Amino acid sequence: MTSSPTRFVALLRGINVGRAHQLGMPRLTELLTGRGYGNVRTHLRSGNVVLDSDLSEAELAADLSGAIEQEFGFDVPVVVRTGAEVAAVVAGDPFATVATDPARYLVTFLPEPPAAAAVDALPPADSGEYLVRGRELYLWLPDGIANTPLAAWKWDRLLGVAGTGRNWNTVRKLAELSS
Repeated sequence: MTSSPTRFVALLRGINVGRAHQLGMPRLTELLTGRGYGNVRTHLRSGNVVLDSDLSEAELAADLSGAIEQEFGFDVPVVVRTGAEVAAVVAGDPFATVATDPARYLVTFLPEPPAAAAVDALPPADSGEYLVRGRELYLWLPDGIANTPLAAWKWDRLLGVAGTGRNWNTVRKLAELSS
């Protein structure tokens, strides 16, 4: 008996921002469908893909990154979660009682959990709030991304792991699309 494929959310880092790393979502959908992934859907132009696969999370991230580099000519880090994991992020919303504007509430998805020592060494926030939980960094930026110093912190360096962020509206939509 074979198991059914897993529904995944693949988050591409740093595409379609400015002129560099432009990647068309229709062509990406064609590419991934052609590679045998099922029910491929994209959301927005910021590199959100929902698809079905039998691969493990690590194999899927590596395959997607390699396929994108081969097709589009540039390296794109890919962070992967199962649909169930994205649903758990939404269900376990740590800032549900304080985050009043979903456009100012971000989740950074990390490929692996940061070291506990790195998390413990994070300075206190002077405005806004943050929480690192497992492989997610939650940022509540009440004054907006441009006006909250917390948004400018070098999180990759502080945590020792680079992730890719999405606002709460996008996170909720990806949970819906992957359920």
